[in-house]
Amino acid sequence: MVRLTKIYTKTGDKGDTGLGDGSRVAKYDLRVEAYGTVDEANAVIGLARLHVDEELDGILARIQNDLFDVGADLCTPFEESPKYPPLRLADSKTLELEQEIDRFNADIPSLRSFILPAGNPAATHLHHARTVTRRAERIIVQLKQDQDISQSVLEYMNRLSDLLFVLARHANGKGKDDVLWVPGE
Repeated sequence: MVRLTKIYTKTGDKGDTGLGDGSRVAKYDLRVEAYGTVDEANAVIGLARLHVDEELDGILARIQNDLFDVGADLCTPFEESPKYPPLRLADSKTLELEQEIDRFNADIPSLRSFILPAGNPAATHLHHARTVTRRAERIIVQLKQDQDISQSVLEYMNRLSDLLFVLARHANGKGKDDVLWVPGE
C-alpha cells in the first residue's frame, strides 16, 4: 500500500514529475495529461455521489477506486521486464461496467432525440462526469498513437462514459425527466 508521510517533496518545482517507473517527464507530458484528466473525472464523480441514492453511490465508489487503478496503469510506461510488476487495470473491470449498463438501461425507454446534460442535480453531475471521462478517453487515444497503453484502460474509459450516460438517465426518473434537444430552438 501507499504510505504518504510528507505531502510536499519539492521534486516537481522545476516543472517535471515522476512516473510510476521512476522516470521523470514534463508536467505537460501527454501521459501526465491523461492520468490527470482521469483524476479530474474521479473528482467529478465524487461530486455526483453527493446527489445519488445509496445504490448508485456504491457503484460510483467502486468506479472511483477503479479510476485510481486506471491512473496507476497510465502513469507506469510499459517495460519488458520490470523490477516490480506494475498495477494494470484488470480486463474484468470493463465487463463489470457493461453489466451495470445493461441492468440500468433495461428500464429506460429508447431515445427519440438527443438529450441535454440537464435535469436534476444527480443527473447533471453524472453528465458532467461523462464529459470529463470522454475528454480523458480522447487524451488516452492520442497517447496510444505514440506509446503503449493498456487496451483495457481504453475500453474501460469508453464504457465508463456510456455507464455515466445511462446512470444520468436513470437519475432523471428513468428517462422521464430527460431534457430533450430541440433542434433549431
